[in-house]
Amino acid sequence: MSYTVLARKYRSRTFDEVIGQEAIARTLKNAVANGRVHHGYLFCGTRGVGKTSMARILAKALNCLAADAPTTDPCGACEACQAIAVGQDLDVIEIDAASNTGVDNIRELRSHAQYRPARCRFKVYIVDEVHMLSTGAFNALLKTLEEPPSHVKFIFCTTEPHRVPATIQSRCQRFEFRSIPTDQIAQQLTSILQAESIDADEALVRRVARLADGSMRDALSLLDQLLSLGQDHLAADLVDEILPRAGDELMLELTSALGGNDAAAALSCTEQCLAAGLGFERFAVSLIDHLRCLMLLRVCGADTELVEVPAGLREEMVSQCRQFDATAYVYMIGLLEQLRRNVRFSTCGRALVDAAVVRLADAEKFSSIESLLAELGGVESGAAAGERARRTTADVPPKSGAKPSGSGKRGTPVANRQRAAAKPASKRAIQPSGPSGRTDRPAPSSGQIQAVLRDPLVQRAIEVFQGRPIDVKRVPRGH
Repeated sequence: MSYTVLARKYRSRTFDEVIGQEAIARTLKNAVANGRVHHGYLFCGTRGVGKTSMARILAKALNCLAADAPTTDPCGACEACQAIAVGQDLDVIEIDAASNTGVDNIRELRSHAQYRPARCRFKVYIVDEVHMLSTGAFNALLKTLEEPPSHVKFIFCTTEPHRVPATIQSRCQRFEFRSIPTDQIAQQLTSILQAESIDADEALVRRVARLADGSMRDALSLLDQLLSLGQDHLAADLVDEILPRAGDELMLELTSALGGNDAAAALSCTEQCLAAGLGFERFAVSLIDHLRCLMLLRVCGADTELVEVPAGLREEMVSQCRQFDATAYVYMIGLLEQLRRNVRFSTCGRALVDAAVVRLADAEKFSSIESLLAELGGVESGAAAGERARRTTADVPPKSGAKPSGSGKRGTPVANRQRAAAKPASKRAIQPSGPSGRTDRPAPSSGQIQAVLRDPLVQRAIEVFQGRPIDVKRVPRGH
């Protein structure tokens, strides 16, 4: 006898058995009860969250032969329910859009849709991965989808709703299937293990639930892999070599290393992530998602509903989010997004990843312009210094015969030199060292350099940037 995998054996058969999509199940259940079933539905969501299962449950609710009319509680025992459950009913046609992408396939569907069902009340078309249809196929489907025969229902399933034309979406009721929370996956796995008479550590169950990343089918596939060990008791340490570490655990460890400026530990965590099967681009995306969660926890508070954090990790993530401020998170996310774009077309992806991780580990050594200006804010502002210079210049008596400065002319060269001498040192340039800073003018005297160094603003700038004065020049008036 062939073995039935857990994902098929424990597939949801009624609306009440659906895990993690209670709101959608309740809406469809009420639509059936009130006779308001739409002719077209679009189920959107990532893999393994129950889209096809929900479509089959809805088809059974409409066509259960044990009831005289559509029912919210299909029997699951009649010929129609059993055939629909395994995808073999004549009147419930499941189509793989990836293999039937052309216009001819849609023309065949339209020609068959006009005939009434063989034994059921409704002819239901379940089109999986509908976004794979070609543009011509979508256009050929428009008229039939807008005004189908009364006995026809369409249920479209897709993991990429943005690739479904708006003209199709506007003719359907759209439902968003969310990723299943880790806690609910763990509860379901515990129930299945009890039904299979298998004992397992709670730590193992939670590890499998986290590895599933919101997909019930992925969780059941991993559990199937563990049951292949043939053990009556599944211990957490027994599967360390079979299952990789959960992605959220690796991201927590990596972020802790970055917060501690430990580049070596961060690179070690990066190696574990890549060895677990994450590609360069997927690694960047995973770390971006984790940093986003930490940023929102830091900015919006520990109780924010903007992020879905597993209950077992919320406390640790709330503690970790305080390692960086909001500006640091913005910088790191921007750097990782640039990394994600670069590694896609680069032949040196690993080098780019390692360089980005080292740069993130040294992030606190880089100061933003705003923070540097804030540090310099305690020194006399440029406006105040300029006002002081104007007052000093006004106190210098003009040379006999010279016109006052208010006459609209610049004044004598002597007065100009006096005004220039009264300019604050902050208006004088400190040239950087190196060839670019060299000029053809004579080198400044030690007296000129000492005069510049007495300016408080210059002293503060040298302290912040760890520099030294190389040249002194006067900036022309008005600059």
